[in-house]
Amino acid sequence: MQTLRRCAFACVAALSLASAAPAQEAATSGPSPEPPAGTYYADPGHTRLIFSVNHLGFSDYTAFFRKAEATLTFDPAKPESMVLDAEVDPASVETLYTDPALDFNAVLAGESFLDAAKFPKITFKSTRVRQTGPKEATVTGDLTLHGITKPISLRVRYNGGYAGHPLDPGGARIGFSAEGAIFRSDFGMGFGIPAPGTMMGVGDLVTIRIETELLNPDAPGVQVGP
Repeated sequence: MQTLRRCAFACVAALSLASAAPAQEAATSGPSPEPPAGTYYADPGHTRLIFSVNHLGFSDYTAFFRKAEATLTFDPAKPESMVLDAEVDPASVETLYTDPALDFNAVLAGESFLDAAKFPKITFKSTRVRQTGPKEATVTGDLTLHGITKPISLRVRYNGGYAGHPLDPGGARIGFSAEGAIFRSDFGMGFGIPAPGTMMGVGDLVTIRIETELLNPDAPGVQVGP
């Protein structure tokens, strides 16, 4: 009888270990292989387009846009063949201004600055990608802002990615950081620029910073969810 009990316990233990192994492997396994080539879309929850401009010489006033979309044709084997298309809603500008008596978001989106009612889209279309390091590149493209299109360049760093992960239902994921600058007067926005020799106003130079992750839900890899 004791022998039978020992055999039964051994069988139950073996079955428990067998059923627990796949779950433990999924919970502890690392990211799957490198992300494959394909079309990737900006993850809005992990994308920020931030800009700053000098204010009276005292600080760099910083704001961001709440609505930004991007599509990237990604090919890790041929970085210079990649193509980026991005679109931003200028009416989504967010200043986090604290005085309820003034809608400062509306001021920046208004006629004196972005004029979002007349120009409801800011777009960027890449025209060239030049690799400058193992994970760095200069991306040149046409920026259309305030109804004016001009070429600009961004310094871009590839932060890595994966083909999929058991805990990430989004699919393949990649991440980038980018920086650049423009003169807003080049795009017809000269309101408030300080007179020569003074700092009384809002600067002409606008610095741009982008942090983004992009997803390819159709890429093969370790994926869960819809």
